[in-house]
Amino acid sequence: MNPERNDVVNEVPRPRWARAVLAGLVGTVVFDLIGFLMTGQWWDIPALLGAKLGFGIGGGVVAHYANGVILALIYTGLAPLLWGPAWFRALTYITAETVFGVWLFMLPLLGLGVAGLAASPLLPVITLARHWGYGLILA
Repeated sequence: MNPERNDVVNEVPRPRWARAVLAGLVGTVVFDLIGFLMTGQWWDIPALLGAKLGFGIGGGVVAHYANGVILALIYTGLAPLLWGPAWFRALTYITAETVFGVWLFMLPLLGLGVAGLAASPLLPVITLARHWGYGLILA
């Protein structure tokens, strides 16, 4: 309770939208760095997005980083509703996003099977590690 405002009993912290945008951008860079360290390919996701959407690598980069910002903005709105320390809330959110958005939606849509197992048994590990790197930046 703020001693200056005796009328406020429960104050929910206001989201910091500018910090969320920055976290989304930096988190996406970390995502890309982890991907490079694990696969030896830089901007593999933007290249895939650009090819699938017909925008080329430039459009893929914009779509990839915009997605990182959008996920950070969604997290910023949801974070006060989640429980636990900041790192746990962020990793819980990003794990759910990875399982439902990547493993069960995106990778099967790309013809790589559930969690990308049709492409490689390591793909679920790689995708989760990349997303956890991103999630730690959100925290």
